[in-house]
Amino acid sequence: MITSPDRTPLPRAFFDRPVLDVAPDLLGRLLLRTTPDGPIVLRITEVEAYDGPNDPGSHAYRGPTARNAVMFGPPGHVYVYFTYGMWHCMNLVCGPEGRACAVLLRAGEIVEGVELARKRRPTARKDTELAKGPARLATALEVDRSLDGTDACAPGETPLRVLTGTPVSSGLVRSGPRTGVSGAGGNAEEHPWRYWADDDPTVSPYRAHVPRRRSS
Repeated sequence: MITSPDRTPLPRAFFDRPVLDVAPDLLGRLLLRTTPDGPIVLRITEVEAYDGPNDPGSHAYRGPTARNAVMFGPPGHVYVYFTYGMWHCMNLVCGPEGRACAVLLRAGEIVEGVELARKRRPTARKDTELAKGPARLATALEVDRSLDGTDACAPGETPLRVLTGTPVSSGLVRSGPRTGVSGAGGNAEEHPWRYWADDDPTVSPYRAHVPRRRSS
């Protein structure tokens, strides 16, 4: 018999763990985005872990700034950043306060509110592409910098909340290098800290980091 996914909100204690434990455990969880037009629910299928001061690929590697301040705060909060002058990406802060670890949500399946997501992602050729990649995910869920710092574990109403869902079994969790991550003088590009659900059509393609060429 098929059972419905558990809609119980994940407690803050879930996020108050090492980032490499939290990241794969997020696969299969549900992200509830409440908008004025109605709710959108995403099943998380791909993530990347960023380990703060131990990770040259992390925004927090060189310490706190105005941009990354949320990463240094309590676990269970949302860190949203703007990149390439056009896209937003969404992360969930984890680990103890001050550690600055976070999990980037790279891809997922829209399981509720598909019509709302389609309005925000009209160029998607099929529903499996609505949230296939971190920028597409944020766009489909209408996530931008106004949601930076949102407490996803707060009591009462909150625009973003993570629900228990149906975790992906460990035998179906795959891992590999993170997409487009530079070593920044370290070996960040070698860490197998991208996790995804095996054979899921919503998982984004892997792309290695390509250094930008300076114009002469």
